[in-house]
Amino acid sequence: MIKGVIFDLDGVIVSTDDLHFEAWQFIANQEGIPFDRTINHQLRGVSRMESLEIILSRASKVYSNDEKQSLATQKNEFYVRLLDQLSEADILPGVKETIRLLKQQNIKIAIGSSSKNARKILKKIGLLDSFDAIIDGNDITYSKPHPEVFIKAGQALGLKPEQCAVVEDAEAGILAAKNAKMFAIGIGPASLSKMADKTLLGINELLVGQAFLDNK
Repeated sequence: MIKGVIFDLDGVIVSTDDLHFEAWQFIANQEGIPFDRTINHQLRGVSRMESLEIILSRASKVYSNDEKQSLATQKNEFYVRLLDQLSEADILPGVKETIRLLKQQNIKIAIGSSSKNARKILKKIGLLDSFDAIIDGNDITYSKPHPEVFIKAGQALGLKPEQCAVVEDAEAGILAAKNAKMFAIGIGPASLSKMADKTLLGINELLVGQAFLDNK
C-alpha cells in the first residue's frame, strides 16, 4: 500500500517555467546564443549546470569551467530576484485541496525537487510547513533521471520505495521515480509518458477513485 506521496515542485505544485525561461533568455541574449521555448522545454527536471550545458551546446565558442560557473551564478541571481514575485496565488489548481485530503488519510507527503531554491519558493507561496519532508537540489549530488532525490525523500518519510508514489510533470522525473522503484504518476507533459504507472490530467484527480493506490 502507498503510504507516502512525493511531489516534484516546478510544474506540479507551482509553475516557475516562465521565470526560468526569462532568466535563461537573459543569459542566452547576453551571450548571443539562440534560445526559445522549445529549447527551454528540454531543461524541465534538469539541474542548473546541465541546463547550461544544453544552452551552451548552441554557442559559437567554448566556455571554460570558470565561465560556466559565472553564467550559472548570473542566471540563478536573476531567477531568485524573479521569485520575489511569487505568492499563494501561484499555487497550481487543486494542490491545496489535494494536500489537505492526503493529510486526512494519514498519507505522508514530501517534495522531491532538483531546484536549489525549493524552500524559498515554498515559503513565498505559503506551503513551506505543509510537507513532512523536503529534499531539493541542496541535498543531492545527482539530478533526475537519477533516483537520488526520490530515494532520499522516501527515506526522510521513513518509507520503503514500494510504499511511495511520485507525482511528476517531466519525463526525467518519471524515469527517476521508476529508477527509485516507486510508483510513478505523470501529470502535465508527463501525462503522455509511456513509462508512467498512472497518468492524470491534473493533480486534483490524484484521489479520485484512489488513483494513487491503483496499480492497474
